[in-house]
Amino acid sequence: MIASAAEIVTGAAPEGAVRRDAARTRWERPALLLLLGATALLYLWQLGASGWANAFYSAAAQAETHSWSALFFGSFDSANFITVDKPPAALWLMALSARLFGVNPWSILAPEALCGVAAVGLLYATVRRWFAPAAALLAGAVLALTPVAALMFRFNNPDALLVLLLVAAAYALTRAVEDGRTRWLLLAGALIGLGFLTKMLQAFLVVPPFALVYLLAGPGSLALRLRQLLTGGLAMLLAGGWWVAAMILIPAGSRPFIGGSQDNSILNLIFGYNGFGRLDGNEAGSVGGGPPGTSGRWGPTGLLRLFGSEMGSQVSWLLPAALIALAALLWLSWRGPRTDRPRAAALLWGGWLLLTGLTFSLAQGIIHPYYTVALAPAIGALVGIGAVELWQRRDRWGCRLLLAAAVAASASWAFVLLDRSPNWYPPLRVGVLVVGIAAALALLGVDTLRRRSAATLGAVALAVALAGPAAFAAQTAATPHTGAIPSAGPAPTRGRATGGRASFPSNFGGVPRTGPFGNGNQGTARGSRGGNARSQSPRGLAGQFGPGGIRGGLGGLLNANTPSSALISLLRQGSAGYTWAAATVGANDAAGVQLALNAPVMAIGGFNGTDPAPTLAEFQSYVRAGKVHYFIASGGLAGGFAGFGRPAGPAGSSDTAAQITRWVAQTFAASSVGGVTVYDLSHAR
Repeated sequence: MIASAAEIVTGAAPEGAVRRDAARTRWERPALLLLLGATALLYLWQLGASGWANAFYSAAAQAETHSWSALFFGSFDSANFITVDKPPAALWLMALSARLFGVNPWSILAPEALCGVAAVGLLYATVRRWFAPAAALLAGAVLALTPVAALMFRFNNPDALLVLLLVAAAYALTRAVEDGRTRWLLLAGALIGLGFLTKMLQAFLVVPPFALVYLLAGPGSLALRLRQLLTGGLAMLLAGGWWVAAMILIPAGSRPFIGGSQDNSILNLIFGYNGFGRLDGNEAGSVGGGPPGTSGRWGPTGLLRLFGSEMGSQVSWLLPAALIALAALLWLSWRGPRTDRPRAAALLWGGWLLLTGLTFSLAQGIIHPYYTVALAPAIGALVGIGAVELWQRRDRWGCRLLLAAAVAASASWAFVLLDRSPNWYPPLRVGVLVVGIAAALALLGVDTLRRRSAATLGAVALAVALAGPAAFAAQTAATPHTGAIPSAGPAPTRGRATGGRASFPSNFGGVPRTGPFGNGNQGTARGSRGGNARSQSPRGLAGQFGPGGIRGGLGGLLNANTPSSALISLLRQGSAGYTWAAATVGANDAAGVQLALNAPVMAIGGFNGTDPAPTLAEFQSYVRAGKVHYFIASGGLAGGFAGFGRPAGPAGSSDTAAQITRWVAQTFAASSVGGVTVYDLSHAR
């Protein structure tokens, strides 16, 4: 195994660009197949153990198997009351799979895993266009073994599809830089546009570095390159804007309420809750986000945020090495011609890493650790390209010094990350540090070693750099994850906190971080299995607050608990003729019921329970018209009372959920079914 790894490390790159028809080494194709096969095994093994994973999206995918209009809009329920708070592209993937193979955890999660395998393969193909096979294989391996990638490619949040689309766009841009054909820029723009339909403005973070790379390194005149970029930008706007235009043009009465918005406007969702509000923290409708003008409510911001206890173990294992590689590539290519490809690659992947990383580091609005999966392809590409380029120039003192620095930094930082979970395989962190420092020192004199000895040393350095993230990725894949905010790897038990493991404020509405929203891996199933802290729900707090109906509620704001068989049996009785079998505050409470019932459940207030939909008058009209059968008390904090964790401000929409809850409690008799308070809306008292 060491010999084969050494052979990959020492693979010689062809002079200049790597031609598509260049003769491949004998080991490259088997190595690629091994990489893709191992990635598929890591992402698909026991995939169903996480159940519905994020039940919010699973319930929406289930709904869209019943209604093509719900599929188009990205609705949470098949009756098209409200959409999810994201655009629908990721749901399309899950829903189409569920239509083909039935609604089950595998049909919903398998497309995410396949997105991961495809992303690894495309990253390999992109790097391989210009660099040695060893660089491409290492880039793919780093992406596959990044812990947050092992998490999100086994989970059904939109991030898996987003990463695949952005890597595919980078491949198209690489081809455009090679031959200057406009069609490749059109493809790159269209793929980024589809990324917008997956996670809105986050997809556009790669646009500035992509445009810069083509302007600086593309063939042809500057005027031609500018025209081509404008054409690619038009393709991006068309690919991402057609659905937005449809949502604007379709009358509000003929489509669902746009979840996450405060005025039933897709533009409010794009530029508010999912847009600039993420940057400045001014997010109307965000639970715990604070009133306009506040900042830092989602954890301390700053340049070191990616290295903190919240995000560090997710993605930053090889981030120091990637930054060293970026500096090395720019240093090695600074005298090259305008179209120099190593420099173009450094700007492409380095620009992706720096702009996206700085955005995550400085954002004052909602930010969750799993967002960092968007950094993994850039880190992988820089590490792969930089390591091999420096290795091939190891006869130069500066290159040996940079190689040694990258290995030493990776080993030292891995020790710090592993030490944050000191009870999880303690020998690993010591071994990584000792062997890593020894390998780094040996690399300073690698030019004096014979070829075989040098290859063995390179293989050892590579293995020690990947040991930490690989161990965390394996642990992540072996641990079921559920809920809205999953987290990779064992939960840190020491180390400086940066916003809390669950990405909630340090004191969310008076709830300490060690309470239901913090201290550990929010969303990890089955207790502390695999070293993760237990996922806790707000049930204990929910029973203490709020008028009429909160006591004895369902699960909570972030988790969709499985409802009892007694509750589902009651909801099924006499459900014929009702548009919604039940209504409850918050989409996660509604999701658990909807998945078990396989019938529409109205999620009052959308995901957070803070959207102004429906108003009290609208809900009363639904009840009078016989469209809603039952109201289920919510365990979510947003629905129990107005303004929990923040003053009631312009958002004011939590008042809507509270008004409905109070009216139901005052108008209808309550009964307890399976420990949950239920109101029959067909019989007023």
